[in-house]
Amino acid sequence: MAKLTRLFEPVKIGKLELKNRIVMPALNTKLGTEWGAMSDRMIDYYAERAKGGVALIIIENTCIDWPVGKAGTNPIRADEWKFIQGLHDLAEAVHVYGAKIATQLHHAGRQGSSMTSAEGQQLVAPSPIPCLPTGAEMPRELTLDEIEAIIGKYIFASTVTKSAGFDAVEVHGAHGYLISQFMSPYTNKREDEYGRDFEGRMRFPLRIIEGIRIATGPDFPIIFRISADEYIEGGLTLEDNKLIAQRLESAGVDVFNVSAGIYESPPWFSRIFPTMGMPQGCNVSLAQEIKKVVKTPVIVAGKLGDPILAERIIKEGKADLIAIGRALLVDPELPRKAYEGRFEDIRPCIYCNEACAGNVSRMWRIGCVVNPALGREKEYQFEPAMKAKRVLVVGGGPAGMEAARIASLRGHSVTLLEQQKVLGGQLLAASAPQFKQPIREFMEYLKTQVKKQGVKVQLGKRVTPALIKRLKPDVVVVATGATHCIPNIPGAEGGNVATASAILLGRKNTGREVVIIGGGEVGAELAWHLAEQGKKVTIVEMLGAVAMDMNMFSRLYLMDKLAELGIEMLLNTTAQEVTHKGVVAVDSEGNKQLIKADTVILAAGFKCNNPLEKRLKGIAPEVYSIGDCVKPGKIEGAIGAAWRVACQI
Repeated sequence: MAKLTRLFEPVKIGKLELKNRIVMPALNTKLGTEWGAMSDRMIDYYAERAKGGVALIIIENTCIDWPVGKAGTNPIRADEWKFIQGLHDLAEAVHVYGAKIATQLHHAGRQGSSMTSAEGQQLVAPSPIPCLPTGAEMPRELTLDEIEAIIGKYIFASTVTKSAGFDAVEVHGAHGYLISQFMSPYTNKREDEYGRDFEGRMRFPLRIIEGIRIATGPDFPIIFRISADEYIEGGLTLEDNKLIAQRLESAGVDVFNVSAGIYESPPWFSRIFPTMGMPQGCNVSLAQEIKKVVKTPVIVAGKLGDPILAERIIKEGKADLIAIGRALLVDPELPRKAYEGRFEDIRPCIYCNEACAGNVSRMWRIGCVVNPALGREKEYQFEPAMKAKRVLVVGGGPAGMEAARIASLRGHSVTLLEQQKVLGGQLLAASAPQFKQPIREFMEYLKTQVKKQGVKVQLGKRVTPALIKRLKPDVVVVATGATHCIPNIPGAEGGNVATASAILLGRKNTGREVVIIGGGEVGAELAWHLAEQGKKVTIVEMLGAVAMDMNMFSRLYLMDKLAELGIEMLLNTTAQEVTHKGVVAVDSEGNKQLIKADTVILAAGFKCNNPLEKRLKGIAPEVYSIGDCVKPGKIEGAIGAAWRVACQI
């Protein structure tokens, strides 16, 4: 494959030179302290990304007005001088690896919560308009004196940033936070000099930029993050933002960081946290339009973890720099591997939003489904094994492959046995829908790494205690996965019934009318998959909503798709019987109905499949069970368990 040239060219923002064109955008981590100070864990996290070769790191939403303006429970602060030393420690750690660093000055405005972020204080905004996704709390309209004070706080935070040894500052004017609330007619209904018309709505951001430029001098780069389209009726359009970008450039902005959407943009949050089903580079066309009207460089964000795609975007002149966020959480060495042409060694992001944005929405620290080391960089460093052992891994799903990979990396001799004739386990079915391509890429990554590490793989091998006794391993890692739960209802094993996995793997076809029993993530995504094939799909779910086992960001996008495809959802409804005509179901009020179906699909959960563990006692010195054979769940549990066990062998 051709070497990437444009992605790794140096570029200047203002007078600051970056060694390449890869930017790590601001991502909320909650790795700092509850009072907004830097922590060793956060420094390790950012230093690891700097070490991996990224050119510029923009740290997470840095609070300029504590607590009323903060994002979530514990963002970083730059609102007082006492936080400068922690910021300086971070800057020093990043600079060691030749990376540059910026703060992201942030005020949540109406997109907060008095219970969590604002610590009991009433939210503030340009106008008293509540934000439904964050609880619909009524914010208080800012007075002119308060607006003056907040402008001063942005400017003060920029001086703290520069004094701490940072290289640049980003002003967050996107995603519906305070600055964009002033700019947008959707959220600014003021009739004074900070509202009324375009000039009035621009006064707040322009005064902030002009003030920062005066305070930090002509050579300190100012980045402005902008939602190039708010995608909501009455909000800012692309044409509006072209004018805004030109005005901000004239005021002193050195580079634009292009994103899209606000919290209320339908489907909520999906423009800000693009999900697995959304196209790669979903904001590139917007960035290209902004680039046409400004002379300053343009950064683009939005599912751009593929360095080959990033190279093409720059070559085609659609953007100057590429913001890679979640993909750098998954693999901090992505830039170095891409530069060296080691594309198959890049651990791919699956864009699930489960433990990154999902964890933060639960007010937990950031995590990653496929990289358990995220936020625990010191804790999860590999060390060579004290003694090389013969390790036998039983099962070739994600847990088994990851355990084999890491154990081999540590110097053990590893054999992996898989009963099926192909590796992948549950990932084979999970990656079948077209919109689950990232899962497929992750599965292929694991297969490739197992092969490259020299793991001895035997497929179509049924494992018994007698076989293990003959092989005499020092360690056995059982990763035999899970099997579908079959509901205890009449007809559940009939000829017109199939499991979700059987359908996804093509082992059984469906008729035109389909009923899916079970509306969790598996059933709901299967409904989407089949409806796109032209099937008439009905979901029967016992709970009051579907896909409740998903994070809210991915779920909102999924629910929008289910509605768009016309999928019928019978909630608070239980399947009582399967007949040759379909499913007999009863709702919470006792009403019974027959739902006609050619095919009935079972998606009612999974149960552990671990027939080996108890039978291996006394046969192998060390036996560990990991993944779904211990507790069925998401990839996160399987990969995390594989890391922990493989590192302690």
